[in-house]
Amino acid sequence: MILNILKNIALFVIVCGLAGFCILLGSVLGHRLGQVGLFSGAVIGGIVGVAIGVWLAARLRLLNRANFGVTFLGGVVGFIVAAVIAVNNLRGPIIPVASIALIGLGALIGKILGGHKR
Repeated sequence: MILNILKNIALFVIVCGLAGFCILLGSVLGHRLGQVGLFSGAVIGGIVGVAIGVWLAARLRLLNRANFGVTFLGGVVGFIVAAVIAVNNLRGPIIPVASIALIGLGALIGKILGGHKR
């Protein structure tokens, strides 16, 4: 039970951290192409970050490999929700940065829902 909670916390931190880093990197690289490039780079970076985070979590045995797809899908859905919230609240940095937690939450929900399929 405690080990499972720790695995979930680690999954959350890894997915949030890598997705957040990739969003930042993608937006910085995309900024060279203007405003559209900035947002496109952030979206591509976010999806890549979720994929890398879930892949790393599977490699570290924080989730079963069979749950990779549904965990990735949950993370992407969380990323989409986070992106909508962040774009509508660009007046300050707190809400966009805090919305990154929705990515990890989405991945956790995906992992939990994927664990119930048998």
